[in-house]
Amino acid sequence: VALAWTPYALLVVLVLLWGYKPTLRYLNMATIAFPWPWLHNTIQRMPPVVSKPSGYAAMYTFNWLSASGTACLIAAILGAIVVGMGPRQFAGAFGRTAKQLAKAELTMAAVLALAFLMNYSGATASLGLAFAATGRAFPFFSALLGWLGVFLTGSDTSSNALFGSLQVVTAGRLGMNPVLMAASNSAGGVMGKMISLTNIAVAAAATGMARGGEALLFRFTMKHSVILASAVGLLVLFYAYVAPGWAVR
Repeated sequence: VALAWTPYALLVVLVLLWGYKPTLRYLNMATIAFPWPWLHNTIQRMPPVVSKPSGYAAMYTFNWLSASGTACLIAAILGAIVVGMGPRQFAGAFGRTAKQLAKAELTMAAVLALAFLMNYSGATASLGLAFAATGRAFPFFSALLGWLGVFLTGSDTSSNALFGSLQVVTAGRLGMNPVLMAASNSAGGVMGKMISLTNIAVAAAATGMARGGEALLFRFTMKHSVILASAVGLLVLFYAYVAPGWAVR
């Protein structure tokens, strides 16, 4: 039993090690970053999306060593060695897994491409400005804005990068707590994880769900996602108007 759990233990240890800042600092020394040709700073972002006119950066970061996926790959290799799996067996299991997840990976790539297209075309910012126009109800819709960002990108970090600046600028214009609005974006975004198309595609592929199961999973989780995101919005309304002193500035 202990031997069977060893690969999972290795995965936990290596992922934690990869997230340890001193280790991450050394791993990032191998990171390659460069501006994407014909796109970097060629698009101007204007107020109120940002506080002042600025170029929209398009930096490509290839963090091949510090990425968490590298930790997972090393854990898989070490786990195979520990349980006595030979190179041929490991290659076979790797090939079968890659085949099983191929469509999910394609879905993730397509959704990510769509997210970048929406970002650089201004469509995402337009959605954010529509939420920002709700005035005094903005604290509630602030959480839904983060929820929408994660639904589009599949990542809370990406949602914060998309809408974090907009949340802070809008909060300043409306005389609200900018820290609270930024936190609302992140907290609401977590509730969008369960309906993110990329997450659903991976979950369905990894569990061998029958074709068409993604739609069933999406419909099932949608109501929970909306209810939880709305609950976060109501909590932000409470902090904004009932107990503003409880929120950090």
